[in-house]
Amino acid sequence: MPGPGFIALAVIVVFALIVIVRNIYVVQQSKAYVVERLGAFHAVMGVGIHVKVPFIDRVVKKVSLKEQVADFDPQPVITKDNVTMQIDTVIYFQITDPKLYTYGVEYPMNAIENLTATTLRNIIGALDLDQSLTSRDIINAKMRSILDEATDPWGIKVNRVELKNILPPREIQNAMEKQMKAERERRESILQAEGQKASQILVAEGEQQSTILRADAAKQARIMAAEAEAASILKVQQALADALKLLNESAPNDQVIKLKALEAFQKAADGKATKIIVPSEIQSLAGLASSVKTMFEDDKAAE
Repeated sequence: MPGPGFIALAVIVVFALIVIVRNIYVVQQSKAYVVERLGAFHAVMGVGIHVKVPFIDRVVKKVSLKEQVADFDPQPVITKDNVTMQIDTVIYFQITDPKLYTYGVEYPMNAIENLTATTLRNIIGALDLDQSLTSRDIINAKMRSILDEATDPWGIKVNRVELKNILPPREIQNAMEKQMKAERERRESILQAEGQKASQILVAEGEQQSTILRADAAKQARIMAAEAEAASILKVQQALADALKLLNESAPNDQVIKLKALEAFQKAADGKATKIIVPSEIQSLAGLASSVKTMFEDDKAAE
C-alpha cells in the first residue's frame, strides 16, 4: 500500500499537470488574446499554441479580428428646416489593434454608438429635409470618414456606414405621399397628352401622304393620257406624212388631186354637217364626173 509521501507526490503531479494544461492556449484564426503580466500589458497572442506563466500572466480580453456589424437603434435628428426624423444607422467595423481596443476606451461599442449619434446630428442639422432624403451617399461618406478618424486611437477601423431607415413624422409622410401622387398624376396626364398629340400627328401625316399619293396618281394619269393622245396624234400625222410622201412619189396630175379632194368632201358630206362650201375647181370636176357618168349610162342603155 502506497505511503503518505507517494500520495502527496501524486497529488502534486496531478495539480501541476492541471495548471500546465490550463495555461496552454490555442488561438484560432481571426482571434487575438490580450495578456497582462502582474496587472500590466504583456503581449498579444496570435494564431497558434501559447503557454502563459501560471499565476503571473492573465488573459484579459479575447478579441475577434473579423469585420463586425453594429446596428444601432433609431436616433431623433432635427434637420435644418426644423423637421424631427428618426434615423437608425448600421456600421461595419473591424478591430485592427487588440491592445488599443482593450485599453483605448471603456465600453467601445457604447462609445461608437454615442459618437455615431452625435456625428449624425451634426451632419443632418446642416441639411434640410429634401437634402437629407436624397443625399444618403454623401451622409454615409461623411460619417464613415469622421468615425474612422475618431475610432483610430481605439484600434478600430470603420469600413462602412449606412443609414438604414429615415423616418420623417407621419404628417410629413402624408404630405410626401400626396405630393408623389400628384406628381404621378401629372406625369400620367402629360403622357396621355403626348400620346394623343402623337396619334393626331400620325393621322395628319397619313392623310397628307394619302392626298399626295392621290394627287400623284391623278397627275400620272393625266400625263399618261396626254402621252397617249400625243402618240395617237403623232401616229396620225405620221400616217398622213407617209401618204403624202407616197402621193408625191407617184407624181399625180391635177385631175387626180382634184378627184381626191372630191372624195374627201364626199366623206365630209356623209357626216352631220348641214352646210359644206365646195371650191369652184371641185365643182367643175364634179360636173365633169357627172357628165361622164351620164354618157356611160346612155351607151349602156343603147346596147
